[in-house]
Amino acid sequence: MTSFNTDIQFLKGVGEKRAEILKSKGIDTVGALLRFYPRDYIDYSKTTPISECPFDQNVCIRARIVTDISEERKRPGMVLYRFTADDGQSLMEVVLFNQKFLASRLHRGSEYLFYGKLGGSFIMRSMSSPEITETGYNGIHPIYRASGSLTSKMIERLIRNALDSELPPDPIPESVRESNGLCDLRFATQNIHFPRSEESLERAKKRLVFEELFILQTGLLMLKSGRRAQSGAIIKRDCSEEFGNMLSFSLTGAQCRVIGECVKDMMSGRLMNRLIQGDVGSGKTAVAAALCYVTVKNGFQAAFMAPTEILAEQHFNTLCSMLGRSGINVSLLTGSLTKKQKNEIKAQATAGNTDIIVGTHALLTDDVAFDRLGLVVTDEQHRFGVAQRARLAGKGNNPHTLVMSATPIPRTLALIIYGDLDISIIDEYPKGRRNIETYVVNSSYHTRIYNYIKKFIAAGRQAYIVCPLVEENEELNMKSAADYYEELSAGVFKGYSLGLLHGKMPAKQKEAVMREFKDGKIDLLISTTVIEVGVDVPNAALMVIENAERFGLSQLHQLRGRVGRGEYQSCCILVSDYKSERLEVIRKNNDGFKIADEDLKLRGPGDFLGSRQHGLPDLKIADIYADSQVLRTAGIAAETLLNEDPSLSLPENSALKSSIDALYSKMIQN
Repeated sequence: MTSFNTDIQFLKGVGEKRAEILKSKGIDTVGALLRFYPRDYIDYSKTTPISECPFDQNVCIRARIVTDISEERKRPGMVLYRFTADDGQSLMEVVLFNQKFLASRLHRGSEYLFYGKLGGSFIMRSMSSPEITETGYNGIHPIYRASGSLTSKMIERLIRNALDSELPPDPIPESVRESNGLCDLRFATQNIHFPRSEESLERAKKRLVFEELFILQTGLLMLKSGRRAQSGAIIKRDCSEEFGNMLSFSLTGAQCRVIGECVKDMMSGRLMNRLIQGDVGSGKTAVAAALCYVTVKNGFQAAFMAPTEILAEQHFNTLCSMLGRSGINVSLLTGSLTKKQKNEIKAQATAGNTDIIVGTHALLTDDVAFDRLGLVVTDEQHRFGVAQRARLAGKGNNPHTLVMSATPIPRTLALIIYGDLDISIIDEYPKGRRNIETYVVNSSYHTRIYNYIKKFIAAGRQAYIVCPLVEENEELNMKSAADYYEELSAGVFKGYSLGLLHGKMPAKQKEAVMREFKDGKIDLLISTTVIEVGVDVPNAALMVIENAERFGLSQLHQLRGRVGRGEYQSCCILVSDYKSERLEVIRKNNDGFKIADEDLKLRGPGDFLGSRQHGLPDLKIADIYADSQVLRTAGIAAETLLNEDPSLSLPENSALKSSIDALYSKMIQN
């Protein structure tokens, strides 16, 4: 009998080749397969006449094939199979893409069940690549996310084989299950895949959503409790007011509040682990500078890590400017320095002669050591892994940790991603900062946009054009940065200084292009989203975003934040041929947190974050926004349980502790 931990290769029906496909999708054990939940369900007992089906909603239709199945080769690698089906009242055209095996099993005159979204017109409805099955099917059936040769039906067969496996001990203690009205693990696993009824499906989903969020939050609470118990470099004197008096500008109320929260942590005798969230331009670096100042004045050193050399240089220059009159020694350590320069800076840090060291990943090398490291600042945390942050902190005797993020994340989501940190939010802009004028236009405005760019350049300003792709893609019909650069350089902007920046370029080349733009040697930078988070170019006052509908709201806001960094009124033009309420949200709103909240509602947490954020657990079934009530309930249950058994040492909590250990070891590796 197989168990939850059995290698997927040894499950009946898998074998070596199919195991490779499954493992490439992250399904390496029988347990991982059973946690591969259906993306949807079909209730074959509920069919709808073609004439009554709404457009673009999943429906189940019972109909008979009334024509031969035609084969049409569109181009190499693309074959369409077409036929017409009749439900006795109306007709619909069915199109299958590259589904030769399925087409070969269908017969004219036979009746089938078709499940999918109905399109076409009221004259002739159509359905593309539906799920098609024999009419003998009854009840609720699962639909799995297919990929290549791994079809939904194939996954369904494998999961039926896996359901006989021995399950692990239930990670939710019986007392928690009873108090929250939850079914056991066996019932939930069976009915999430093959529900006996709609009620059974809801019971299974409720329990599995609760389980994910309960394990996650129990672990985060234990992690936070453990870190609070540690003492870092104890700060005895609050010098933040001295820092404020040195500046040529006044700190905002929000900056002062956040500095106060951090200093209070650092003086408490406990370790500070705090995330500062602030919108683009809200003044996070000034807060970090204040805490570095307080740390150094109390006899400790500070380390400040940024993801790129040019961003590290920017922070170095900012700190030197703010702390220049204080006598504090600031050094910069990056990969491009000579070996002699690096060795000298490292020697100064080890001897304690450098007060603050700013750097990139170069700070993580084994030969970087500190005399009395008291504070670690990490900028743009999502660009670093949990293990990297811990590695830098490990170079001191439990130094305080400050994490900064300019990516606005709704508080609900932030509590999950950064649940081991206390959160401070800078929700106020410095005085005099202007809103960025934002417009939404279609592609017919391009000539006017180009003239507008030329006016900005003539006035001495610089501009960005952002494209969603590096290279052209005919199917998607979108602007690509590389082709657009060639087109504009040889055409409407011939004679101007243009630059190209995209993620496929070597790191040194990207940094060189960005440095030229920052130094004013490039008038117009055509780029992909690599400029989303990065360097301040105060002279850049115009941004054009092509195919704006392809970006998330938060990403558009981050891109827009690259302009408006200086004294000039700035502008952002969103180009899209699709009418979208989403783009209107951006046009009307400059508050990154409100935009992020709307984005999370529209797209859910997975799509909201885009590429996987370091430290974010892989939630299989829970939706942080849609299941926010369950999130709260699971949090209360976690707190109650830990009050009774803080280390989960009781026998009835051992399965929960094992699940937490497995989850968090996986998170740290990512």
